[in-house]
Amino acid sequence: MSGLPCYRWRLAPDGLATRRQLRAMGLRPGGQDVVAEVHRPRRRRDPLVAYLYRVDRAKPVRAMTPARAAALAAAMRARRTCPNCLTDAGYCIPRSLGMCVPCHDSL
Repeated sequence: MSGLPCYRWRLAPDGLATRRQLRAMGLRPGGQDVVAEVHRPRRRRDPLVAYLYRVDRAKPVRAMTPARAAALAAAMRARRTCPNCLTDAGYCIPRSLGMCVPCHDSL
């Protein structure tokens, strides 16, 4: 246990949000520290923990720059390119196969 306030699932006070909730609002934590935790109980396992941030201290999400957009496009293109036949598969190549489905089926 940490020294942070802990709330049960769906019982956190207004004004606190998780990273995903902040992102849905177009915000980011912006370097602020975690202010609380939410615990979601599970059977026979440790509870899931989500960290909460203050919404009033959150900052807007940074805009996508042309360089970041180009880097993201290159990374996605690399994930779609089959290393075996060197074609764009049109989907992300499954890491479990290591190649596109037609190449894997032809083995």
